[in-house]
Amino acid sequence: MITRNYQTEELILNKNGLKASRLYDNPEGEIIHIEIEAGKTLQSHSTPVNVAFYVIEGELKIEIGEEKKACPADTLIESPKDIPHAIHNESDISARILVIKMPKPQKRR
Repeated sequence: MITRNYQTEELILNKNGLKASRLYDNPEGEIIHIEIEAGKTLQSHSTPVNVAFYVIEGELKIEIGEEKKACPADTLIESPKDIPHAIHNESDISARILVIKMPKPQKRR
């Protein structure tokens, strides 16, 4: 059995009010835990694979293409590949989200 905790995993991102750690990393998929401080945003970008977001704690505004929706804890959001998406924490408390990519994107060269 393999267990991991976001609090003890190495940070792969720690800037601009965002802290991310990779919890699962295999060819079939990737799961990243992100803590987003109050008032901070994960800037718009797209991925070459479908992505699912699961809000663990707090409320986040998820933007996918032209849509933007408030998503409270325990919400799963699907984001199709190649569509720009962003995550906004417009609240006054930190929020946490899992980013699930299936399959794992290939590294760009």
